[in-house]
Amino acid sequence: MTDQAPHKRFVFDTVFGGEGDVIAAAPRPRRLIPVEEVELIREQAFREGEASVVARAEEAAAQALSRIADDIGLAMPTLAAVAHGHRAGSAELALAAAGKIAGEALTLFPEAPAVAALQSLAREVEAVPRLVVHAPSDLVVRLQGALEKAADAAGYPGQIVVKAADGMSGAAFAFDWGDGRAAFDPEAAAARIADALQTALAAEGLHAEPLLPLEGPHHG
Repeated sequence: MTDQAPHKRFVFDTVFGGEGDVIAAAPRPRRLIPVEEVELIREQAFREGEASVVARAEEAAAQALSRIADDIGLAMPTLAAVAHGHRAGSAELALAAAGKIAGEALTLFPEAPAVAALQSLAREVEAVPRLVVHAPSDLVVRLQGALEKAADAAGYPGQIVVKAADGMSGAAFAFDWGDGRAAFDPEAAAARIADALQTALAAEGLHAEPLLPLEGPHHG
């Protein structure tokens, strides 16, 4: 009689019923994952999650910036109109203030424009024996003395004759030295300045440079 090894009983891992459902299943051995591998999986999951959060944040920021740019684009025409209105209002206010100051100055010193004109024209009239000045009747005496004093200071040896002129008022005057003529009318000068300002503002329209430069964000 020979010794024979005991037969190993065959075990079915999974037993199915007649309907194909699982009646019994052998327990599967648990796989032990080393701590190092767990740590690597955790770090990888953390990096993937962090990258996902950053990507979503960047996408949200890009969408927000796009909406802001759209809103600014819609607002620019209104802002340009407001800026133009402020610019025009400021220019008109400055012009009105300048006119008021100039008017007061001409009231106090009506001879000043004629004296300044003579000083500027000294080279033109230095060889002219006689300079005729037309001025408002109430300014003749005052202007005669002021011009003679200015002529002496400028070295003009000729004669200055101031005559009353109808239709002139305030600090208006006209120089006549035969070969040339120069005139000044405060009201006409103010009107020309106002017209030039309106023309400049109209030509500028809504396309002027911004009143203050816009500075973008600075990144360090």
